[in-house]
Amino acid sequence: MVPEPDAVSVNIDNDLDLDAAVIVALGCNDKGVWASCREALEAALARFRCEGIDVVARSSWWASQAWPDPTDPPFLNGVAIVRTAHDPHALMAALGRIEEAFGRRRTAANAPRTLDLDLIAYGREQGDCDGLILPHPRAADRLFVMGPLAEIAPGWEHPAGGLASVLASSATVGTDARPAH
Repeated sequence: MVPEPDAVSVNIDNDLDLDAAVIVALGCNDKGVWASCREALEAALARFRCEGIDVVARSSWWASQAWPDPTDPPFLNGVAIVRTAHDPHALMAALGRIEEAFGRRRTAANAPRTLDLDLIAYGREQGDCDGLILPHPRAADRLFVMGPLAEIAPGWEHPAGGLASVLASSATVGTDARPAH
């Protein structure tokens, strides 16, 4: 069961077509030069516009233990629905530039990170798009992704099936994820 989040100002345009939604997940468990992971994530969202990415809606921040190693620092995660003229590959490149600017270093898999930006969905696109798998192959199983998404767009339907609200309630990874206060 997903807990009721604190009130979040969603500000989704009435004309937003959730079938065309571009969804980006954000995560941090190493604050780097920032005062906190929350500050780093807010700064990352602010940086989106410089890369031609407009935030249409964003969730609250959700806290969870690190996965798969709960002895790593805990994570703060959230989701944003964005608009951009970038195609999926150009959007991934822009997200990579933002990660790099925030000190992201790709070392061991699942190592603590200053910023993790994942393209969860690009409209209804499905499959291998020249090496980019859409939608994100593991997002539907992760409460720290589906919970925040259900908070802002419970009626969003995963391209492979399932509403965000239902996927959040059946997620099997990060089941301790909860809205951070």
